[in-house]
Amino acid sequence: MRDISWVKESVFYHIYPIGACGCPRENKGKETEGHRILKLIDWVDHLKEIGVNAVYFGPLFESGTHGYDTYDYYKLDSRLGDNDDLKKLIKTYHDNGIKVVLDGVFNHVGRGHKAVVDVREKRENSEYKNWISGLNFGGNNWYNDGFSYDCWAGAQELVKLNYWREDVNNYILNAVAMWIDEFDIDGLRLDAADCIQRDFFKRLKNFTQEKKSTFWLMGEIIHGDYNIYVNEEMLDAVTNYECWKGIYSSHNDHNYFEINYAMKRQWGQGGLYIGKYLYNFIDNHDVNRIATLLNDKENIYPVYTLLFTMPGIPSIYYGSEWAIEGDKKSGDGDYALRPEIDPKKMNNPDLIDHIKTLSQIRKESTALKCGIYEELQVKNETLVFARVYNDEYVIVALNNTKDSKHLAFDYRGQHFEIDLEPHGSKILK
Repeated sequence: MRDISWVKESVFYHIYPIGACGCPRENKGKETEGHRILKLIDWVDHLKEIGVNAVYFGPLFESGTHGYDTYDYYKLDSRLGDNDDLKKLIKTYHDNGIKVVLDGVFNHVGRGHKAVVDVREKRENSEYKNWISGLNFGGNNWYNDGFSYDCWAGAQELVKLNYWREDVNNYILNAVAMWIDEFDIDGLRLDAADCIQRDFFKRLKNFTQEKKSTFWLMGEIIHGDYNIYVNEEMLDAVTNYECWKGIYSSHNDHNYFEINYAMKRQWGQGGLYIGKYLYNFIDNHDVNRIATLLNDKENIYPVYTLLFTMPGIPSIYYGSEWAIEGDKKSGDGDYALRPEIDPKKMNNPDLIDHIKTLSQIRKESTALKCGIYEELQVKNETLVFARVYNDEYVIVALNNTKDSKHLAFDYRGQHFEIDLEPHGSKILK
């Protein structure tokens, strides 16, 4: 019997290991190898302090550069260490009550993957020629290989796999089996899920369910109807990009109507995603840090309150609990979003205390973990909503300005009057 109820109790933390551990940007084999992933063992106390009980690690397996150009799904990236290091890391996290989800980068591989290398060497005679989507020996590519192929978003260093092939499906499923059997992982985040043939997700769900009944599947989806992917047959959750945008722009534009509309649409009475747990975030490895996105940096406080009290699963991107900045247009591209960090050298006690409090409140409230969304009062600069589960409810009030706000509203036959500090929030239970 499948049971992923642990997700409802989860506060996630997203780490991009190649960046966080200070790995060289290019994998040069023995020259760049090390056991850097063991640094993440030192993060455990910090994660527990802020209430984290689940971690999603970005790409971990052998690749050429940033991790999303996989060379070998069966081997930890040598810049991070070896497979025994990964086993040690995951066991330590499990021993401390922290679930571990890995990044399944299955849509595409790097040009150093065995299938691509073999096709480059043997062309039409390669046993892997049908593994590559759109392979055309009458075309060419950036690298002048004398053939063309499908790739992710026009990036020809990322070669798309052909999921219409049974042997490709089995190859990926066998890798997942190894990750479960040897590393005891608890779930997968599926990169570029909208690019993968959907029947594969049905196979993946059945396969992982048989291997581990508590296994969780989350897909990276940016646009469209999330119900296409989040259903009994396919995935358990997707990345909630709709609300990501609404969270920061509602604060920047002093327009809480935007995020209120999105939350009502998703989780209000008759909402599109009632009973489903989408993966909520305020930044990640692909988008600017929340402290950079916000016009008024003090709004990071109501932003975090919203993250922890809105329906779905809250996730913190490593470093943003200290309000570090990162702008992908600063000249260093995505690397600006993925820095090396030593938690012992970081300092932002006020924000850390705020997150610790939010984690504790959420942990103790069934309404915050499972309840629907109810709009109580929405204005440009203030928002009041309730999370309701059966007879339990929690009221959340937010202020996105530098001014104090006095709010008055009625709910369930009771009159409320509350004062919000500048950039303040309150949770009434």
